[in-house]
Amino acid sequence: MSLGPLMIDLHGTEVDAEERELLAHPLVGGVILFTRNYADPDQLTHLVGAIHAARSPPLIVAVDHEGGRVQRFRSGFSCLPAARRIGHEFDVNARAGLELARRMGWLMAAELRSHGIDLSFAPCVDLDYGISEVIGDRAFHSRPEAVAQLAVAYMMGMREAGMAATAKHFPGHGAVTADSHVALPVDRRELADLMGDLMPYRRLIANALPAVMVAHVLFPAVDERPASASARWIQGVLRSELDFAGTVFADDLSMGGAAAAGDIITRAERTLAAGCDVLPVCNDRAAVTTLLDGLKVELEPASRLRIVRMRGRDGQPRGELGESSEWRVAQELLARSARAPELSLTSGAS
Repeated sequence: MSLGPLMIDLHGTEVDAEERELLAHPLVGGVILFTRNYADPDQLTHLVGAIHAARSPPLIVAVDHEGGRVQRFRSGFSCLPAARRIGHEFDVNARAGLELARRMGWLMAAELRSHGIDLSFAPCVDLDYGISEVIGDRAFHSRPEAVAQLAVAYMMGMREAGMAATAKHFPGHGAVTADSHVALPVDRRELADLMGDLMPYRRLIANALPAVMVAHVLFPAVDERPASASARWIQGVLRSELDFAGTVFADDLSMGGAAAAGDIITRAERTLAAGCDVLPVCNDRAAVTTLLDGLKVELEPASRLRIVRMRGRDGQPRGELGESSEWRVAQELLARSARAPELSLTSGAS
């Protein structure tokens, strides 16, 4: 059985009988975990193993684990810095900032891979315009070039740990005040004014970016539909103009920003038709049931292949990971990053 386009969630720390039936459905291709699914490291390893064992080929197991305020697992995991802290290090010393980005990408991915988790939806490559509270310190920087360099370094660290990176939230969530979790944000800029937001994606794609998550943000000057349901954005800008060949995730279809596309069946149909490969549906079991009963879709072979390619590889067991030199170096940098960056002020003519 091949993997389907839906990525669903679980109620607790184990897979219950009802959920085993859901995971066996051909429309399901993955599971996204939340804090409620975590008790301790051993439990997490057992849970991920049970999810993988539910199907062949194994379902993709994902989590939002960026660091800072978006880190689902805390106790037993390294406390990762927010992306903004990495950007501050870059401002003080660009080389040190890039090294911190690569090491933190590696550490995040290596710890998750040691439990069998396939991917974390990171990095966030939105620009920090000082406008979006839901993005805020999740952004590396306000300058496109800085975000591009740091995101590539972070992606390379993830790659070294055996995890595919997912850049988000395409084409950009940083310039809107509304939170797409509860409403549909509207960005009224023309496409020509969005080149800075798109620049990190260009750089990442040039370095073989595996996946993108598309935002529930409306850009009325570009298309009448939100980016997540827009063929203009996904097939036009992302696939054709930016030459992206990887996996396209929609943001969670249960979010308020997705509701503008219609009921849950209509949302799924429109996002798939626009070019999305994977549709997360979170914290709404009724919506999942409705989709499994009513969504009629047959993924193209290329889309199925892209989904399978998101599977993690080469994860080190937890015990071995803690003994590795890479882990020790990452911990040293992590401890250093917990302190405020040292700013060097010099006087001189300007």
